[in-house]
Amino acid sequence: MSEPVLMVDVRNVRKTFRIGFFRKRVEAVRGVSFSVEKGEIYGLLGPNGAGKTTTLKTMMGLISADGGSIQLLGKDASSHRSRENIGYLPEHAYFHEYLTPVELLDFYGKLYGMSQKSIRDKQSALLEKVGLTDAAKRPLKKFSKGMLQRVGLAQALLADPELLILDEPMSGLDPIGRKFVADLIVELNRSGKTILFSSHILSDVERLCSRVAILRKGEKVAEGRLEDLLKHDDGTEETLESLFVRKAMEETPAN
Repeated sequence: MSEPVLMVDVRNVRKTFRIGFFRKRVEAVRGVSFSVEKGEIYGLLGPNGAGKTTTLKTMMGLISADGGSIQLLGKDASSHRSRENIGYLPEHAYFHEYLTPVELLDFYGKLYGMSQKSIRDKQSALLEKVGLTDAAKRPLKKFSKGMLQRVGLAQALLADPELLILDEPMSGLDPIGRKFVADLIVELNRSGKTILFSSHILSDVERLCSRVAILRKGEKVAEGRLEDLLKHDDGTEETLESLFVRKAMEETPAN
């Protein structure tokens, strides 16, 4: 059997912030390691403040890690070339509210270095895929949270990336919006895309992911295939919610 192709390889990443007047030291990420194989949906799971967003931001070069190494698509993440074939949706995406979806995709397409023809060729299909055809020329300031999330997904898909990194893509959405995004993630994965997404919504992770890493207070406390993590040596199984709570309460992380 051939070795799996690693799309993401994070090794012992650390990040500390200094906050407040007294520059209090806060360890946001403490030696986190995990890998994502080609073709899988991988979940980065943890409560708010666990270090998920900080980890993803170090991967995308938005903040600098204090230590460790990150490989994206076989390239060192310190090089901008490592992110040329990656689509990214931040947790709190900010888009200029006076733009329409068509104008937004035009703007991001130019940032990607795409030709005007290539952008135009993809705009209609992408907006249809994310269910925004009827709102293509409506200003974003009139969009709901769910509609803005769909616009963010469209921009992440614009350059047809191999790897999608999505930070809390279903957070704050109503049940219909969450189902739409979850179904889209499954569809994209079936079309050949590798997907890494963070979440604290256990039902979404259980439905979508084959493998997960659970973070707590900046440390990895579990990683593996869901069926393996949920099964005990005596043959009994626990729920993902039970595993999540148990790992969150453990004194000694298993990193």
